[in-house]
Amino acid sequence: MASKRPEWTRALVIKKCSAEAKPVYHDAVLEKRPLQQLKHGEVLVKMSATSFNHRDLWIRLGQYPGINFGSTFGADGAGTVVASADANDALLNKRVFLTPMRGWESNPDAPEAVSGLGLLGGGSNPSLGTFADYVIVERNQVIRSPDHLDDIQVSAWPLGGLTAWRAAIVNAGVSKDQNVLITGIGGGVALLAMQLCLARGANVYVTSGNEEKIHKATSLGAKGGVNYKSNDWPSQLATILAKTSGKPAKIDAVIDSGGGDIMTRVNSILKQGGKVVVYGMTANPQIKFTMREVLKNQRLIGSTMGSHKDLIDATKFVSENRIVPVVSHVLDGLEAAEEGFELMKRGDQFGKIVIKMDDKVNAKL
Repeated sequence: MASKRPEWTRALVIKKCSAEAKPVYHDAVLEKRPLQQLKHGEVLVKMSATSFNHRDLWIRLGQYPGINFGSTFGADGAGTVVASADANDALLNKRVFLTPMRGWESNPDAPEAVSGLGLLGGGSNPSLGTFADYVIVERNQVIRSPDHLDDIQVSAWPLGGLTAWRAAIVNAGVSKDQNVLITGIGGGVALLAMQLCLARGANVYVTSGNEEKIHKATSLGAKGGVNYKSNDWPSQLATILAKTSGKPAKIDAVIDSGGGDIMTRVNSILKQGGKVVVYGMTANPQIKFTMREVLKNQRLIGSTMGSHKDLIDATKFVSENRIVPVVSHVLDGLEAAEEGFELMKRGDQFGKIVIKMDDKVNAKL
């Protein structure tokens, strides 16, 4: 006998803090909410795991545009399809993860949507989020989970993996034997970019402000790394390049999360015609580009997430190469979400922070 379809779900909801609160830190509240009847083309996913992105913290800090108060946190999540509007749906009882964005299906250059990308978790397009026991989602917006990964690992993949794939593989065009620099190693996107580049056969070098994170990256396959807090880190990296290559060598591509002075800093170690792909602005939203870079034909490329097609291609690559996303911390249940936010504030994580969902979905709120 088929199990009874649930009528309620718990969800971690964004609530606006009082106007007097300084500094701004919006609330994350666990609420019980009714599940609507499934419409044509919709499925019900029982979430097994959901992962944090820095965006979740930025929302609470009031630093993210277009916050939709009352909506559910979370863009990343994995689980099992437990109900469908189509009684004969082939996805029933299959493991899936949710596509984290809307508005970009397959255009090779940019989103088709005039308004740009919409993201799950805290926005109005769409309004759903993954920090919930159950999520109703469009059937064509879930992707089958790779068989070699469990749901905790799968939840660490979608948004970071899509961003990393677009930056490293699509925009930087990383290929076998190239020298690639990935900045800010330890974050989810940077680590996934490293894993994708290594699977492509590239030589990966990293930067971090934390020596332990550099050591962990080299244990996973990076050739070497430098601390970006050192003023002469580019020359240090040039020395490492020469040592590992057996001769003076240059970087073919940089995958960067910081912005700021990245172009002028890597000018001397980046080859002529080399690419710097920037997907974040943790250092500075402005990037200096001078005639020194122009005369070397060096290219600066902006990269934001990617398309639905990119995510399907990237997931296939992950399956074929048995890539396992790096998970830093696993928390038990939505009740532990506050611990995840605190971990992100400190920035101690190496990989993704994941919430393993509690099967006791009717637990008292």
